[in-house]
Amino acid sequence: MPRYAPTLTVRDARAQYFQTNNFGDGGYNSKWVKIQAGPLPIYFPNTKARVRAVKLHDIHHILTEYDTSLTGEAEIAAWEIASGCKSYYAAWQLNLGALAMGELFAPRRVYAAFIRGRHSLNLYSSVFQESLLDVEVGTLRGQLKLDQALPSANARDRLSFWLWSVIAMSLMLTQLLFACALVAGLVLLIRAANFSRSIL
Repeated sequence: MPRYAPTLTVRDARAQYFQTNNFGDGGYNSKWVKIQAGPLPIYFPNTKARVRAVKLHDIHHILTEYDTSLTGEAEIAAWEIASGCKSYYAAWQLNLGALAMGELFAPRRVYAAFIRGRHSLNLYSSVFQESLLDVEVGTLRGQLKLDQALPSANARDRLSFWLWSVIAMSLMLTQLLFACALVAGLVLLIRAANFSRSIL
């Protein structure tokens, strides 16, 4: 797991984060984003909404020290959902998918991250400012209550986790069904076209 010293500025910690993960300059100006899902690379457009969210999301990785593995992304997704993504709709969308996947292969770690998020704050209550990079990591952790011990989950925490899990799983199943229907529709169209050619 990466470690970012509390005395580092966010700017220096982010440079370390980019270097550790081979992210170059962060890719904020790239047109496409590549995610490696095991052996399968997945590409999607790097929209303005995603860039707006990911500038803060990257800092969240530094502050929480969740890594960028599939499990780490599921953990930070759970933490961000629990602490609230506010008006960052791209973050909601990406995080719900990661939460659903994470519950399948790392349920305990995802649950712990969610409970941590329920009792801390995040940066989505504001917009990214360059001045944020000059703040020390330890100072920012203190402001977001990330320097405190993980509390025991209460009834509201457990209920919130259950509700968000249902939402995330439902969204994932809906997307899978849509994808399957789309593929089935394309197969039927191809077969219909081939049949038409065969009888002409």
